[in-house]
Amino acid sequence: MHELIAAYCNTLKLGSRIAKNYSQIEAETHEEFLAKLLAMEIEARELNRKNALLKQAQFDVLKTFGDFRFEKMSIPNTIDVEAIKTASFVDKKENLILYGSVGLGKTHLATAMGVEACNRGKRVRFFRTSSLVNQLLDAKAEGSLKRFMKQLNKADLIICDEWGFIPFEKEGAQLLFQVISDCYERKSLIITTNLEFSKWNSIFYDEKLTSAIIDRIIHHSHLIVFEGSSNRLENSLMKVR
Repeated sequence: MHELIAAYCNTLKLGSRIAKNYSQIEAETHEEFLAKLLAMEIEARELNRKNALLKQAQFDVLKTFGDFRFEKMSIPNTIDVEAIKTASFVDKKENLILYGSVGLGKTHLATAMGVEACNRGKRVRFFRTSSLVNQLLDAKAEGSLKRFMKQLNKADLIICDEWGFIPFEKEGAQLLFQVISDCYERKSLIITTNLEFSKWNSIFYDEKLTSAIIDRIIHHSHLIVFEGSSNRLENSLMKVR
């Protein structure tokens, strides 16, 4: 009988999970057994879907809100901590700009929000901004830019980490502008940067392009400012002490 059940599951494309685990279900009625069996399958599929979304996001390191400290952040009244922790701003196609010096937790927060978005079934892509530009340039050189852009367009949230750390060549800046334009009012962006808006022209070397990028990013955006001493420095000093 077990082999027959396994064969039926295979025919119905249910995988091997039901055949392996049905005998462990305890129930007093057929209805209760069926309900528990279906619940088990739904839970397993949901977990697999979340894991697939996390893998697809390509985070550098997985971070959550479990050990994140909010005291070094200045949050505007246009958004609250709950919206940040649930990543509900993605539903509204709003953007977040995380601005402040290095080591204050910008990348941690961006990643934690991205992970939560994945947990809620959203498609997320995480990039170091310089890596995104390099991938765009490589895709264009290889004739696969259209396919790469199509993949980006499937995302609900794109995270650009370390925005402004490295200046871009003209072609790279134009390709990045294309990504930002495609995101506008269609998906959410999270940008982490230590560079104030007035200095963004030092990245793109083109005032009109810089103005166009800033205009698209700040519309529907929330600016979160990080202040204080570096978390990494504090942790290092604690270890020394």
